[in-house]
Amino acid sequence: ETKNNALMSIVSMEEHFGCAIADITTGDCFLTEVDKPQKLLDEINKFVPAEIICNDSFYMSNIDTDDLQNRLGICVFSLDSWYFDDELCRRTLKDHFHVGSLEGLGVGDYDCGIIAAGALFLYLKETQKTALSHMASIRPYSAEKYMLIDSSSRRNLELVETMREKQKRGSLLWVLDKTKTAMGARTLRSYVEQPLIDAEEIEKRLGALEELNEKPMERDEIREYLNPIYDLERLISRISYKSANPRDLVSFASSLEMLPYIKQVLAEFKSPLLTKINEDMDPLTDITSLIRNSITDDPPLAQKDGGIIREGYNEDVDKFRRSRTDGKKWLSELEARERERTGIKSLKIKYNRVFGYSLEVTNTFKDLVPEDYIRKQTLTNAERYITQELKDLEDLILGAEDKLYALEFELFSSIRDQVGAEVVRIQRTAKAVAALDVFASLALVAQRNNFVRPKINETGLIDIRNGRHPVVEQMIENDMFIPNDTYLDNHKKRISIITGPNMAGKSTYMRQTALIVLMAQIGSFVPADSANIGVVDRIFTRVGASDDLASGQSTFMVEMTEVANILRNATSRSLLILDEIGRGTSTFDGLSIAWAVIEHISNTKLCGAKTLFATHYHELTELEGKLSGVNNYCIAVKEKGDDIVFLRKIVKGGADKSYGIQVAKLAGVPDPVINRAKEIVEELVTADITGKVKDIAVQGSETKKKTQKKLDEVDLTQFSLFDTVKDDDVLNELKELDISHMTPMDAMNKLYQLQNKLRNRW
Repeated sequence: ETKNNALMSIVSMEEHFGCAIADITTGDCFLTEVDKPQKLLDEINKFVPAEIICNDSFYMSNIDTDDLQNRLGICVFSLDSWYFDDELCRRTLKDHFHVGSLEGLGVGDYDCGIIAAGALFLYLKETQKTALSHMASIRPYSAEKYMLIDSSSRRNLELVETMREKQKRGSLLWVLDKTKTAMGARTLRSYVEQPLIDAEEIEKRLGALEELNEKPMERDEIREYLNPIYDLERLISRISYKSANPRDLVSFASSLEMLPYIKQVLAEFKSPLLTKINEDMDPLTDITSLIRNSITDDPPLAQKDGGIIREGYNEDVDKFRRSRTDGKKWLSELEARERERTGIKSLKIKYNRVFGYSLEVTNTFKDLVPEDYIRKQTLTNAERYITQELKDLEDLILGAEDKLYALEFELFSSIRDQVGAEVVRIQRTAKAVAALDVFASLALVAQRNNFVRPKINETGLIDIRNGRHPVVEQMIENDMFIPNDTYLDNHKKRISIITGPNMAGKSTYMRQTALIVLMAQIGSFVPADSANIGVVDRIFTRVGASDDLASGQSTFMVEMTEVANILRNATSRSLLILDEIGRGTSTFDGLSIAWAVIEHISNTKLCGAKTLFATHYHELTELEGKLSGVNNYCIAVKEKGDDIVFLRKIVKGGADKSYGIQVAKLAGVPDPVINRAKEIVEELVTADITGKVKDIAVQGSETKKKTQKKLDEVDLTQFSLFDTVKDDDVLNELKELDISHMTPMDAMNKLYQLQNKLRNRW
């Protein structure tokens, strides 16, 4: 009940896609157009429809339909070409919405979208066999009006479900969702999946939240009134479908009874958004009165068993009811008279569904049965008879009951249709209730978790002071989460290269920045001491390693595919979260790729996006000062002998070590392996590499531990990729080297000799 159940219609026309989305359980209907397969995939991932209907061209449009079916569980079904006839689709939409021209619906400019929407309604009418009167509007939207979040970023940021368990708990939605109604839960989910990029709209939402938190008593009172409200959107759909039963209508009325109280409290609020919600919320007192006056408080579930209509609502119903109750009195009087006349003390009037009413006489008194009794049924120890008088009475009583049930069903259907006729008013009110529920939920979460109102700017500045990860801080007990600052702009602080050991918190820090920006653009308060957020058009993330072996892609291939998508689609207004680019291949290849990616992003003519880039390639820290906008940061670590303590604090500067062995120890790798790794690393760093690799392999664990330089001392004096060598003889020697005819081992030897020469001189 907290998710939309969507049907999507897609029309592919020469690399141009029309897209219509409908949820027949709520009556929502949208249409849009996109110009690239990747953008269409983003829309599919945004709505995750249960079913896609399409034209045949869709199968040839570079969209992997097998992947949609297998990974996302979407049924993809192509319709016959006549469904997508332009004239037929236009006529279908005009007839359904009762308009003379499609411009009146606001969809005149969406040529491709109109065909998708027309095919959608043709398909629905064919499959649902009803008038679909609850689908009273179709809303065009532009995909560019919302922040674009591709499928891998949705997954990596865990917006509505976690990556591993696919559970809501542990996602951003889990933190924000304290809604009271199913409508509110669905609306909040759509807000999280479609953040805004219009600063004015964002400010309106933030203003509503701020006022709700300034009046906590009124906010909590509203939430109390929201609690008993059923799912109005889906109830009105069932009413329109004529599948609603009497209890549904009673639930509907009890929900509507809350509206006047909500409006009364809401009248005290002055922010534009809450004022508009109050205006859109119709108290619907006429519908409440209709249902309350006509239907009993506790009607049966079945529609044809009677007992639905309240006494006093309809004269005929009351008359039939009276004849039914009076009939029982008439039967008891007849029974008493017949006992008196025949002298049979055990005579009783019985009822049977097959034979109707009869006079039952036990075998003991069989001899006293009068001649005008007609035998009807023989039992083991009794006989059943009827008389003409009893037959006439039976016709009167049973006829009244049948007529009563038929009339009650007829009246109930009429009441249901009267309610269904008000579908537009009810849907508008339901949307207002859902939005109010969302804002009340976000306001409560902000107050409970010490979130602050972010400032919104359009200059591109992202300045977060003491930001926290909204989900991780909920999982950590005793408020132990360490907050961190983030500062990115479009000038000298565009790219932050973050180094530090695994497990220190690089990924958490980067994701928290993305989530804070996203929360601000949802219109939510954010977990920080203060935040000034520049509106971003897209958030891209490349986090973690994941195989896609089912479709034949290795970890590295998946990583490079995602990087390719980012580099092709990111703009100067985008936010990029890149974690460990290039680690899936050899060190030099990986370093080269990471290096080239940073150069590409830092070039304002090619990209210029704000970027957080985590890496273990410490050579990349040399880029600070060499490329414009690049800055180094690292996660602070405290060493205690062989152990390390993660301080979880981002500080300026680059890390000089990765602490891989210490992290392996923390993970529980056996001590012999840890000790051997320490020996090998000391040998590799300080010994003659070419000669010693063989020695290390042969000696095994018997290699004696030598007193050598510390690892960090050596690392600090590594040959810099950017240092200019001033020694002419070394330069000349480098120039004369014929690298193409050297083996890798010869090259390593030569490099080591040159390095030793320089080290001895310096």
